[in-house]
Amino acid sequence: MWISKAMRLYSHPACLQHDPGFGHPESRARLRAVLQALEDPRFAGAERIEAPRATHEQLLRVHDADYVDSILSGAPEQGHVRLDPDTVMSPGSPEAALRAAGALCAATDAVLRDETRRAFCAVRPPGHHATRDQAMGFCLFNSVAVAAAHALAVHGIERVAIVDFDVHHGNGSQDIFANDPRVLYASTHQVPLYPGTGAVDEYGAGNIFNAPLPPDAGSGEFRATWEKRLLPELDLFRPQLLLVSAGFDADARDPLAQLQLVPDDYAWITKQFVELADCHAEGRIVSALEGGYNLDALREDVAAHVATLMA
Repeated sequence: MWISKAMRLYSHPACLQHDPGFGHPESRARLRAVLQALEDPRFAGAERIEAPRATHEQLLRVHDADYVDSILSGAPEQGHVRLDPDTVMSPGSPEAALRAAGALCAATDAVLRDETRRAFCAVRPPGHHATRDQAMGFCLFNSVAVAAAHALAVHGIERVAIVDFDVHHGNGSQDIFANDPRVLYASTHQVPLYPGTGAVDEYGAGNIFNAPLPPDAGSGEFRATWEKRLLPELDLFRPQLLLVSAGFDADARDPLAQLQLVPDDYAWITKQFVELADCHAEGRIVSALEGGYNLDALREDVAAHVATLMA
């Protein structure tokens, strides 16, 4: 039986040391804005946990060994190394990526051991574009995928759902689990937009559910799509754990895309996830920061999301 304890918030100072360089949208200011939002008195009751490092064993469940080694050994002593046109490593990047993935695994352990019911991981770099063997889209390790594989391998649960409302399709998460029916991946995202994946006919092993939205789609289209297309599939799947790729770049103020969501939309979708988890997963939700590049929007959207997780 679950014993009520405070929601947990996971982060680590190392996540501020990943520095893609001047003018890069995935700046350390993003995490500062999120941490500032979490200082709101509404969140005073949340338990603050310093994220551990992910282990090699955890990373190797979803990433190739050569790839893991290339990330952990590939940072420059100073300056930057560009892995693709968008993805950059600085001296602090490997440690940040280890702490981000470690946060997700520690949070997953906590909810599956009944130490808490819900957790939010305020970490960076983001993860959902990283594939088994490729860094891309600002992402190094796919932290949510690492957590899903950890839950299956260590805790013996049979069904994990990854829900992704980032404005960009989580191609890495889909790629990693496309042939694993134990993991359902459900995503709304703008199309056309980077990375160019996420069509409705990408089914995987019958466990992939993509619901692309056109530019300028707003609250009505977003909510109807989840209500009519994705939430029913999640309900049928009956997940025992819900992992959230919580990107907030579908906000109307975000500079990298053209969807038109507002903070109340993030509260609404989070409430749907809470109800789903309460029905099938003993309330267990672990959420992780992905995108979101307007700092004011990011503060407000994260606050709406976390407040609803705590309700």
